[in-house]
Amino acid sequence: MLKEDYEKNYQLLESQMRAAEKEGKSYDYALVCRAFEWCVNAHEGQKRSSGEAYYYHPFHVCEIIISLGMDSQSIAAALLHDVVEDTPITVEEIKENFGEEVALIVDGVTKIGRIFFSTKEQQQAESLRKMLVAMAKDIRVIVIKLADRLHNMRTLDAMPEQKRRDIALETMEVYAPIAHRLGIRAVKEELEDRALFYLDPVAYEEIENLLKIKKDEREKIIKEIRARVEERLGENLSGASVTFQGRVKSINGIYRKMYVQGKDFDEIYDIYAIRIITNTVTDCYNILGIMHDMFRPIPNRFKDYISTPKPNMYQSLHTTVISREGVPFEIQIRTWEMHHTAEFGIAAHWKYKEGITESDTKMEERLAWIRQLIDSQQESEDATDIISTIKVDLAPEDVFAVTPKGDVINLPVGATIVDFAFAIHSAVGIKMVGAKVDGKIVPINHVIETGEIIEILTSNQAGRGPSRDWLKIAVTGQAKSKIRSWFKKEKRPENIVTGKAEFERELKQWGLNISDELVLELLESAFKKQKLDNIEDFYAAIGYGGITLSKIMPRLKDEYNKFSKASKPLSVETVVRPKTAKSSDGVIVEGIDNCLIKFSKCCTPLPGDEIIGFITRGHGVSIHKRDCNNVPRDLSLAAEPDRWLNAHWASNQRDNFTSSLQIMGVDREGMLLDVTTVIYNLRVPLHAINARQVKNGNCIVNITVSAESVEHLKNIISRLEKIHGVFSVDRMTQ
Repeated sequence: MLKEDYEKNYQLLESQMRAAEKEGKSYDYALVCRAFEWCVNAHEGQKRSSGEAYYYHPFHVCEIIISLGMDSQSIAAALLHDVVEDTPITVEEIKENFGEEVALIVDGVTKIGRIFFSTKEQQQAESLRKMLVAMAKDIRVIVIKLADRLHNMRTLDAMPEQKRRDIALETMEVYAPIAHRLGIRAVKEELEDRALFYLDPVAYEEIENLLKIKKDEREKIIKEIRARVEERLGENLSGASVTFQGRVKSINGIYRKMYVQGKDFDEIYDIYAIRIITNTVTDCYNILGIMHDMFRPIPNRFKDYISTPKPNMYQSLHTTVISREGVPFEIQIRTWEMHHTAEFGIAAHWKYKEGITESDTKMEERLAWIRQLIDSQQESEDATDIISTIKVDLAPEDVFAVTPKGDVINLPVGATIVDFAFAIHSAVGIKMVGAKVDGKIVPINHVIETGEIIEILTSNQAGRGPSRDWLKIAVTGQAKSKIRSWFKKEKRPENIVTGKAEFERELKQWGLNISDELVLELLESAFKKQKLDNIEDFYAAIGYGGITLSKIMPRLKDEYNKFSKASKPLSVETVVRPKTAKSSDGVIVEGIDNCLIKFSKCCTPLPGDEIIGFITRGHGVSIHKRDCNNVPRDLSLAAEPDRWLNAHWASNQRDNFTSSLQIMGVDREGMLLDVTTVIYNLRVPLHAINARQVKNGNCIVNITVSAESVEHLKNIISRLEKIHGVFSVDRMTQ
């Protein structure tokens, strides 16, 4: 590597820091210079996928960190963020040479690692948990990780196509929502737009072309409007300092309105906006009055985020008005402090306030959601729960509801009465027996809309508590976590009985008969992770929802297979079946060789289901689930008992079986899109889909998919149940 090359790049970093100093920043240049030299030397000889020297990556990440106004320790950590993971350098060496603060940040970024979405779900879960814990200790960890991801997205073309899509999906589902909640608008919007470019390139190009076509026309109109606004404000607010800016909506923001909400491009009124920045809150409201006097406001298009800030502390007045030419456009009005927070979010505290102090109570409130995310995942090992929580709890769209006392409760779109109750206080949620919305009794699965006044009805009657069905109604991770915690503490005996029954049913379906002692041995790592001391703790965790059997059974089967190869434990009983020939459809019918097999449509059996055969007249043997309504419970009492035959699945049954599912949930925009997206991401063939509205604002979506086994189908069902607004997913019978 040419010494002149990296010296030139360091000079570029130094000039950027010098420019930032004009805004009141101060830097430890010796620390940054030393970190840069370490970065270059440590990555000497390493290349990126694009072929360029590896040190260019941390260099560009460092540039992003400087643009966000972060401190010297953050800049040094950004330069060193990959050395522990990709070089022999250790965290201890960094601590000795750069101090404990830089070492902790680098260690936090290193621990995050990479997150894989299609496989290795346990590794994914651990990576996400580590991210949350690292964020809770020092928020600079995730700011650097966001900068790291942003530069990776800018250079994603060097990756193979499928890798690009996987990283883009990960970015859209995890990193962009976190950037949104941290309020770092520029990073959030660029992450989303670049992810969309790889996830839906056709739509991206269409929107980009529409923006180019409309650009000159819109900018001309906005320029004329701005001139009129400046003149009017000059007449009415001569003492106020006013600055004007233009704002263009992000491509992903337009995409969500066009393809998710079904709007035409010309129906989106906030693509272009005028932003007015002033000094005081009083001036903001005065300017709003003048704007409504100058232009005709569009009803229901005014939002006051000053009195009711967004969860990421965004504050501004938004109003959409119509000009004399009949062109609708948005006006945003805010103070300079609000503007800094809107643009830089959490980073504004380093850019303008030299970091975060422990006495900053507002900042503690802003970071409380990190602790809530961690708490909501303490009792779950399902990686999809973490993804779902981030997608739902950190969603960019919010609703605002009000308690009878006037307190504003902020929740994600699709949240229900259950979420509202637990957002007030866990005790309110536990004691809830009903709710009133705007004075009228509503069901607890009522989906909240902005502006509703909600009164939670509670009871102190002994024995009262949440229902297990609430877990399907709740949308937020906070509510689900509180419900699980209550069942864990208050209903242990019931949980043990319920969990044991569920586990025994699963063992039966998997053809296993394993003793409690062997379960403890085979699932030792899971028991340690969940802090389970005995088999009753295990059953209780299943009962209250802390362990998902559809996730743990494949692991149990794999561990058993490994165990059985090494020894033949007395505690394991294997079922010895009569030697028979298998049919072409992967089912063995005892006593009959090479018979014609037909799978009954009344119960649509899948591999893993307990099955039985029935000899039909002229159509071979019909295969039913053993618990099908058309199968007698006592075969000896059947009209023709000899026509019922024992059957079981062969080890090499056919690859795919069709199965129909019924999804019940909230009738909301995007529900059908979310269902098809889940199916697409699972790479599952979708054969049919239809939806209809039902009473109480709900809907039913019926789909037919291909599944390899009952375990595979349960995984599909589990993923569908994570969609916000979904109450239940059930197998359909005819």
